[in-house]
Amino acid sequence: MNEALNELAETIALRREDAILASEVRRGELTVTVDLPALVDFIAHLRSDPTCRFTTLIDITAVDWPAREKRFDLVYHFLSMHLNQRIRVKAEVREDEIAPSIISVFPSADWYEREVFDMYGILFSGHPDLRRILTDYGFSGHPLRKDFPTTGYVEVRYDEAQKRVVYEPVKLTQEYRQFDFMSPWEGAEYILPGDEKKEA
Repeated sequence: MNEALNELAETIALRREDAILASEVRRGELTVTVDLPALVDFIAHLRSDPTCRFTTLIDITAVDWPAREKRFDLVYHFLSMHLNQRIRVKAEVREDEIAPSIISVFPSADWYEREVFDMYGILFSGHPDLRRILTDYGFSGHPLRKDFPTTGYVEVRYDEAQKRVVYEPVKLTQEYRQFDFMSPWEGAEYILPGDEKKEA
């Protein structure tokens, strides 16, 4: 398996060495890192080249590296049914940078790119309808960024007096946050370490 992937990596590198920054076969998977401006042409090559034929887009996601200058990795997964192989394509993106949309090559990228925008805040140039897809239209922030608070910024609840859903800033009242690390098995017949707190 790794031999076939190494051979594929070499073939791709020979034909598109201008676009490739790094290539690695690890744990039976081929990952190719490409320069962001060359991303669309590189993906079009993967799709149309007779030695590749990566005609199925499996997924698009991102990874957040807040300490890095190029904060995000855009990650694309493709399948070649012709070769029975998969490839992962990565491109680094700065927080203030706009990534090119690959909709012209893979129209199915539409919702994937919207999801990446919604969750990470990465913008895509050339996308026909870049708006949130998983969160609400008025949502603040991007939930999969590592600097997004785990409690979020607002909470949603139904207000009986107003007869509608309302958004309110998150308020964590300390008295309701109990840090009693008692056993979750409180009804158990036997005593677990920590259960003695209950008696006190």
